[in-house]
Amino acid sequence: MTEGIVYVLTNPAMPGIVKIGKTTRGMGARLNELYSTGVPLPFECAYAARVDDESKVERAFHQAFGPYRINPRREFFDIEPEQAIALLELMALEDMTPALQEEANQVDVEAKAGAEKLKRSRRPPINYLELGIPVGSTLLYIGDGQTTCTVADGRKVEFQGEVMSISKLTADLRNIPGRPINGPAYWSFNGRLLGDIYEEAYSQAD
Repeated sequence: MTEGIVYVLTNPAMPGIVKIGKTTRGMGARLNELYSTGVPLPFECAYAARVDDESKVERAFHQAFGPYRINPRREFFDIEPEQAIALLELMALEDMTPALQEEANQVDVEAKAGAEKLKRSRRPPINYLELGIPVGSTLLYIGDGQTTCTVADGRKVEFQGEVMSISKLTADLRNIPGRPINGPAYWSFNGRLLGDIYEEAYSQAD
């Protein structure tokens, strides 16, 4: 049994794909290895945690998400990062994400700028009105099946008298303030996930 780090990585050049792996070394070295000449943009650390047995935890992930594995010889999965993060949080001894994100930012400053530019050029942020969800609509947090918020305008929701983005609210509810998170993946409207409504709308537009 070897204590180590299990990580969840994303890459702006590969939307919708997550890499799940392990390392007992510094994350910076691993990110440099992954950022090869065959990858146009560096990987980003969505979440990483120190665990008791990194090999056992990694195997558990690969079994749990086996049906979504793109290539049996590679650690890439066609899932949302939040799916992997939710599972890894249950086995984490220590959240290593902030430190590893800092290491990731040192990999290639110019490439990071390119990654941010690519993200901005992709599909726009969620707009409830464009998705047919009117102001005043109630959204349900699937994290507990009870918490609700109200659509305040096209891009913001209201929760306990405060207006904010749904991603910020989701991060606060999950006790991970400040961490990037796909908020719509955790909320539903009239029984449908916001993420599914968004994807359906923009897949038709593409």
